[in-house]
Amino acid sequence: MSGVEDTYRYTATIDEVITTVVMARVTDFFGFFVYAIASALVFPRLFFPMLDPLAGTLASFAIFSLAFLARPVASLAGRTLQYKIGRVGKVTLALVLLGTATVAIGLLPGYDKIGWLAPVLLAVLRILQGLGLGGAWDGLTLQLQNAAPADRKGRYAMVPQLGGPVGFVVAAAIFFVLNGFLTEEEFLKWGWRFAFFAVMAVNVVSLFARVRLLNSDLGVEPEVMQSAPLPELVRTEGKTIFLSACLPLASYALFHMVTVFPLAFAAIYERYEITEVLTVQLIGGALAVLTVIASGLLADRYNRRTVIRLSTILIVVLGLMIQTLASYPYMYILFGFMVLGLAYGQASAIVPQRFSTRYRYSGSAMATNLSWIIGAAFAPLIGIGLTAAFGLWAAGLYLLSGALVTFAALHLLNKHNPA
Repeated sequence: MSGVEDTYRYTATIDEVITTVVMARVTDFFGFFVYAIASALVFPRLFFPMLDPLAGTLASFAIFSLAFLARPVASLAGRTLQYKIGRVGKVTLALVLLGTATVAIGLLPGYDKIGWLAPVLLAVLRILQGLGLGGAWDGLTLQLQNAAPADRKGRYAMVPQLGGPVGFVVAAAIFFVLNGFLTEEEFLKWGWRFAFFAVMAVNVVSLFARVRLLNSDLGVEPEVMQSAPLPELVRTEGKTIFLSACLPLASYALFHMVTVFPLAFAAIYERYEITEVLTVQLIGGALAVLTVIASGLLADRYNRRTVIRLSTILIVVLGLMIQTLASYPYMYILFGFMVLGLAYGQASAIVPQRFSTRYRYSGSAMATNLSWIIGAAFAPLIGIGLTAAFGLWAAGLYLLSGALVTFAALHLLNKHNPA
C-alpha cells in the first residue's frame, strides 16, 4: 500500500462493507449486461449489417469475448501499478478506463457511417473495457469474507453475488423500456446508447464508495490483501489456481446461457418477441436473487461443497431440457435463473479458501479471471454456433460439459481444506 492510503485509513463498519460491496457488484454487472444484451440485440445489425442475422450475431459475440481475454493482462499489469500507486490508485485508474470505453461505445457510429472502421473500433473499445475490468479487482469480497462470523460465512459470501442477478435485472429493464416504447428505427439509431451512458453515471457513484472502503480498516491481516510475487505464486499455487478456475465453470457458463443466449436465439430465429423474452427474464432475475440468498442459508446449514454439488446436478437437468426454449421459453428461462442463483451464490466464495493467506488475494484474482475465460467468454458464441450447426440439444451438451468439469474440479480439490 502507498503511504497516502495509510494516512487516510479509518475503521469501517460491517454494514458499510456490505452496502459498498453490493453497490460495486451491481454496477459492475449492470455494465457487463448492458454490453451483453446489446451484443445480442443491437451490434449484429448496427456493426455487421452486411452479414445475415446468424453470422452477424456470431461476429458480435466474438468481439464480446475480447474483454474476458484482456482481463488477465490487466490483472498482471495491475500488480505493478498497485506497487507504485497503491490499490486505490489502481482501482480508480481502471474504473476511469472502463467508464471512458463504455461511453465511447455509446457514441460509436455504425457500419453505415464509417464502414469497417466501426466494428474495428468496437473491438478496440471492448478490449479497453476488459483491461478496465481486470484492473478493477479490489479484493472487497475477501474483506467481507474475513469479516464474516464463523456461523454465517455462507450468508456473507452470497452478498457480493447478488450483484449478478440485480445488475442483470436493471440492464434488462432498461432495454425492455427502450425496446418496448421506441420504434425499431429509434431504438437502433439512438435509443440503445442511453444504457451505456447510464453505466458511466452509476460507475462514478460506485467509485467513490469503493475508494472510501478500500481506505478502511476491517481488522483483516495485511498479508491477505497483498499481491504475491508472480513466479512464486505460479510455482506454489499453479495447480490450485487451475482447479479453482474450473470449479465455478458450470455456473459461469450458465450465466450467459440463460441471459444472452435466449435473446440471441429469439433475435435470430424470430420465434417470439424480444420484449416477451425480456419480461420472462426480469421475473427470472428476481427468482435468481431469492436463490442466491437461499445458497447462503444452505451453505451455512450444510457447506458450500454441498450447494455446489446440488446446483451442478440441476445444471445437468437444465441442459437436458434446453429444447423447451424453442416452444416454451419461460420454462427454460425461469428454471435456468433459479439454478443460476443457487450455483452462482457460492461459486466465487469457495475459491479463496483454497489458497493460503499469503497467496489468497493474487490466487483468487488469477483463478477468477481464468474461470471467466474458460466458462463465460465464449459461452454465447459456442451456444449459438452449436445451435445453428446441430440444434438446441448441442447447446445443452455444452452445459453438460461445464457441469462435468465442475464435478471433476470439486473432486480433485476435495483433499484440500473443506469449504
